[in-house]
Amino acid sequence: MDSFDELLGMTPAPLASRVEPPVAVTVPAAAGGDQAMGGFDGADRYDQALALWSSPIQSADADILPDKEIIDGRSRDMLRNDAFVQGGANLHKDNIVGSHFLLNTRPASRVIFGKEDDTWEEEFQDEVEEKFDLYAESPDNWIDAQRTNSFTALVRLAVGIHLAAGEVLAAVEWLKDGRPFSTAIQMLDLDRLSDPLTVQGRFLTAEERSHIRGGIKFNRQGAPQSYFVRTEHPNDYYTAGMEIANWKEVAIRKPWGRLQMIHIHEQVRPDQSRGIPEMAAALREMKFSKRFRDVQLQRAVMQSLYAAAITSELPKDAIVAAVGGSAIDTTAAVTNYATGFLSAVDQYTGASKQMRLDGARIPVFFPGTKLEMLSPTNGAAIGQEFEQSLLRYIAASIGVSYEQLSRDYTNTNYSSARAAMTETWKFMQARKKLVADRFASLIFRLWLEEAINKNEIFAFPKAKAGLLYTGGVLNLKFDAISRCDWVGASRGQIDELKETQAAVLRINNGLSTAEDELARLGKDFRKVYRQLAREQKLRESYGLMFAATDPNVMNALSAEPTDEPQPKKDAA
Repeated sequence: MDSFDELLGMTPAPLASRVEPPVAVTVPAAAGGDQAMGGFDGADRYDQALALWSSPIQSADADILPDKEIIDGRSRDMLRNDAFVQGGANLHKDNIVGSHFLLNTRPASRVIFGKEDDTWEEEFQDEVEEKFDLYAESPDNWIDAQRTNSFTALVRLAVGIHLAAGEVLAAVEWLKDGRPFSTAIQMLDLDRLSDPLTVQGRFLTAEERSHIRGGIKFNRQGAPQSYFVRTEHPNDYYTAGMEIANWKEVAIRKPWGRLQMIHIHEQVRPDQSRGIPEMAAALREMKFSKRFRDVQLQRAVMQSLYAAAITSELPKDAIVAAVGGSAIDTTAAVTNYATGFLSAVDQYTGASKQMRLDGARIPVFFPGTKLEMLSPTNGAAIGQEFEQSLLRYIAASIGVSYEQLSRDYTNTNYSSARAAMTETWKFMQARKKLVADRFASLIFRLWLEEAINKNEIFAFPKAKAGLLYTGGVLNLKFDAISRCDWVGASRGQIDELKETQAAVLRINNGLSTAEDELARLGKDFRKVYRQLAREQKLRESYGLMFAATDPNVMNALSAEPTDEPQPKKDAA
């Protein structure tokens, strides 16, 4: 028996049949004829502010899937066209991944061999880290099926996609096109993951579609079994409306457990099939913030413009009387006078150089008129507090501080900057673990399995590969040999002296390790120690001694500071 359902002879209903529409709940009337109510003010049915607030009770997929296409489109639009939101996305990539995502393997020799072997672990770590980094960060971009991105660039791309859509999708390819290893990652646009109509030219039955949600087929426990990927984007640049829609079904794993599809999303509710971006809750404010800045820019442009108007000091009757006209033929009299007057002036001044200023001719206007320069009035401006409040809302929705998002540190001191950086760091570390580390670890496991079976790892030759399989399926020992951490972006320092002293104190008092402290700086401690040993050996060969390496100087620098002696007063 595979489950308690089979043991009891029960056949569970298909997934689609379990989605029930919202049901109106009838609350029994209490004594006295009034409707019974609970003790929560937020559920008050008679409060004027809450009476019309009706929120449907439905499943996570019923909440997400109908709106996901619109939410994803609007999120991408904000990332394309709003500089602050785009800057926030870059902050995610820079604070989580950085410029080089470093592998730090942590194999468990006790689980693999039944005993601890520190020597083997060190040899395995050095060899695997070097070989993976050479393949993953090669300028030829072997790790990317499209030969476009390095490993670090793929991880940065995954972090950015997760911010915009709340999930990441990639396929694992096996390519034999001259690559050192056949494992390659194909990033997929999430728009291509959808409920299929046809698979390889065959229409699906109603029974088959009942187990598919959001392009993913689940088993009775709700575990994903396969993914339906559309062969073309529904709105591709060249093929929109020209190709017959077709989908390809890809199993999530090979029979022996090798992953074929990478789908990462954080569930907010049980039975949630697809991800939704956290910035969805702030899309309305993001749009209004951009519109507000556009209006402010247009207003500033209008205030910088000037308009010209020609005005006359003479009343119409005075002009008519001056030229000998009558009230009956006012227009003709004025026109005849102006034509004659301006013709005479033009004839008189036409060849006169004195009527020019820096090469520009001085205009002659109608008698009794003058040119006035006008500027739009400067209306009451909305203060910066309004825009700051919108930016703080956006910053909160994407998990960064207002100062980092706006680049405004005018009202920030060390304590507030440190507090803001700490909160951002906690958020980024959580996203690093859930998205970047998981995505990178899955890719590393795929590469390591191939490398071992190709006999490329001397510390663990192919002859021992059988330890990693039980009944032809990857077992817990493979988890033990592929266990790893990732060193991402540096945390950054506001006051390097204070924070370096704090790190030294943590190490000296057993509260931290050099590995952890160097990881905060985005460095691999093994490589740092190896380089320090090389530099020390080179200094000794040249007979060099620096203050930083002189024990006496180091002891003096690390001593507790003492009060400076007070200057002596002159004798009276």
